[in-house]
Amino acid sequence: MTITELFNDKLTKPKEKIEALSQQLLNNGITVDEIVSFARTSKDAVKGSCIESIEFATKQKPELLTKTALNFITLSLTDKAPRIKWESAKVIGNTAHLFPKQLETAITNLLVNSEHEGTVVRWSAAFALGEILKLKTPHNADLLPVFEAICEREEKNSIRKIYQAAIKKVTR
Repeated sequence: MTITELFNDKLTKPKEKIEALSQQLLNNGITVDEIVSFARTSKDAVKGSCIESIEFATKQKPELLTKTALNFITLSLTDKAPRIKWESAKVIGNTAHLFPKQLETAITNLLVNSEHEGTVVRWSAAFALGEILKLKTPHNADLLPVFEAICEREEKNSIRKIYQAAIKKVTR
């Protein structure tokens, strides 16, 4: 079944579509670049489902993400739809270790999302930024003071703990 057929199927529930797409990706029945190509021209709900399927698959096999897909995901962090922002951030968190030299734009976009009104968007940004900090790249010099400032202003303890855990891991 093609991606178009899958998303046009009215009998399949949205979560089932995401799972089916993820499984195709994990089983090499489709490539991440094919999903990205389809998602680029899709409406927000479908684009979010495509990115969620990539997130699910990269949790198990991060190496599935290509540079083309990374660029798309990084750009998707700036999307208006919160779901697209948070799913994109989770993909970055799952795969950052594969692209330590290509994260500058992702970091910038994630820092913007760290101030988003939506809790899930902020949580996902914290997850991705925490994973990036743990890589101990040259970005850490700039990120550590920013993380401390975020911890000061973040109202949700669950989000603050993500930043604090990442700081603790790189400063011990």
